[in-house]
Amino acid sequence: MNAKRTDKIATAVLYTLSAIIVAILALLLIDILAGGLPVIFKDPSFIITESNPLSGGGIAVQLFNSIYLLIVTLLISVPLSLGAGIYLSEYANQKHWLTNVIRSAIEVLSSLPSIVVGLFGMLIFVIQFGLGFSVLSGALALTVFNLPLMTRNVEESLRSISNIQREGGLALGLSKWETATKIILPEAIPGVITGVILSSGRVFGEAAALIYTAGQTNLPISWTNWNPFSLTSPLSLFRPAETLAVHIWALNTEGTVSAAQKISAGAGAVLILFVLLFNLGARFVGRKIHKKFTSA
Repeated sequence: MNAKRTDKIATAVLYTLSAIIVAILALLLIDILAGGLPVIFKDPSFIITESNPLSGGGIAVQLFNSIYLLIVTLLISVPLSLGAGIYLSEYANQKHWLTNVIRSAIEVLSSLPSIVVGLFGMLIFVIQFGLGFSVLSGALALTVFNLPLMTRNVEESLRSISNIQREGGLALGLSKWETATKIILPEAIPGVITGVILSSGRVFGEAAALIYTAGQTNLPISWTNWNPFSLTSPLSLFRPAETLAVHIWALNTEGTVSAAQKISAGAGAVLILFVLLFNLGARFVGRKIHKKFTSA
């Protein structure tokens, strides 16, 4: 009876803790959405209107910058994290000093505050490399910020695959690289997608690292100019780009327009909705990719 009673108490405690976590998240979402959704419903053009330093305006440019910077960051960080994860999981000698150095570097990088990464990005990418406050500087800084998490997730996802799969691939005459990329990696796709989701959420909502790298201003953008080498083009990698999270921070700390709080609330709601939609959509895509690669 004591064992059963202990099990019931432990189960109740775990359910209670889980309920508390869900309640905190729910209250956070309700508070942000309750303050921001009325702003969006009252003026739907708020999302597609450019910001105005005098009247406040909307968040069109900041929202585009957030999405664009996310795409650029993923294009840089995903191949790097896949390569590093495959090396650590399939090739690295676990007892070798170089492997220990790499793991230690990943641990140190993952524990760095985002503000430190931002200062590093400003010193290296903005000043030393001469990239200035730009989309590229911000993407490179966020790559440094997110690479440890993504690499660790890729490695763990690959390690979770049974060794039988590896032995089967080698027995069929495949090389180690072919086994890793054609058998192990497709099986680990759901875990890899989860890592991309987690890092993407950090990228989309990051502010501290981007204040010092992507900048707090926007150049006038011509939406008809799609030449990526022009600073007025939305696709330019070398223009300063204030993101949605940085815009919210600026409104709450330096906002001088009378509607700063209202704009901040609306922008916060849009930020939360995009993060939620991205996570749900990415999980759906992850399942589809898993079925395609594994025929499961």
